[in-house]
Amino acid sequence: MLFNINMSSSSSSPNPVSIIFLTSPNSPILSPSLSQISAKRSVIVAAGVPRSKRRRRPPQPQQNDMSVPVSMPFEDVSSRTRNGAGKSIPQKNRYSMSSISCFGVELTPDNIAISMVYFVQGVLGLARLAVSFYFKDDLHLDPAETAVITGFSALPWLIKPLYGFISDSVPLFGYRRRSYLVLSGLLGALSWSLMATFVDDKYGAAFCILLGSLSVAFSDVVVDSMVVERARGETQSVSGSLQSLCWGSSAFGGIVSSYFSGSLVDAYGVRFVFGLSALLPLLTSAVAVLVKEQRVRGPLSSSALDTTTNGIVELWQAIKQPNVFLPTLFIFLWQATPHSESAMFYFT
Repeated sequence: MLFNINMSSSSSSPNPVSIIFLTSPNSPILSPSLSQISAKRSVIVAAGVPRSKRRRRPPQPQQNDMSVPVSMPFEDVSSRTRNGAGKSIPQKNRYSMSSISCFGVELTPDNIAISMVYFVQGVLGLARLAVSFYFKDDLHLDPAETAVITGFSALPWLIKPLYGFISDSVPLFGYRRRSYLVLSGLLGALSWSLMATFVDDKYGAAFCILLGSLSVAFSDVVVDSMVVERARGETQSVSGSLQSLCWGSSAFGGIVSSYFSGSLVDAYGVRFVFGLSALLPLLTSAVAVLVKEQRVRGPLSSSALDTTTNGIVELWQAIKQPNVFLPTLFIFLWQATPHSESAMFYFT
């Protein structure tokens, strides 16, 4: 006798459970009953018949149209471009070893330009010794006159904030940084070229040295603003590494100038050193093209003068603060202290 009972845990279950009771294991209706059972999960309980065990197949993943590719370990999915033949086209790895860093800073075109400007500032000390011998041996100036000309040439460094206001408020040929670097380099090359050729009196020498000092001071302000812009928003380690690159480039230029200045003056004379120094500022003009800067389009804004005036007022408010004024006063007194450099040079 056969009893077939379909049991389902819920009305929405796709696989009902069938329980079949057989009165005898040798019943002739056993085979037809089992043949009517499909691939549904069934539990068969019969008198004297052990429960059958079926090996279940592992569930197959459902196929759908929204498949998500999963990349294997150490596989660059972005470097594979699949075409109709199923072939992949390799692309350049982003993390190649082609990038070069110095002092922990990646040498991008901008950073190369910054380091070269600082290097030029350091290597321009090549003409310092030649200027001293030119004043003493060629123009026959006494120590007092030499000190006056030297102090007069330091005037452009006293008004450096003004250069920053000009660079920020008055774009030159559409650029606030690049154009002023080119102009500074050309100005420095002109001053040392005049020293190497036409200057033969103390007034012309004072004017040319003042012009060269102005070119270095202006380029220093521009490149310092570039460093501040790139260090803004970076971590302390990145900004510190950028400062190390700047000062390291300037120190390297100073070492080079110290090594060659005396020997070049002794071997070729001061005019040759002035001519060689005229080539160095051209490096500043050349690397200015590497500076990545967005061009300022349109005519100059009428509020440029107001912006400069507001900047001067804010600078004065900052200087009046004690934590800014007292260190500034200390540096001024330290720089104003007489030193024996000129006296020692004339003594020897």
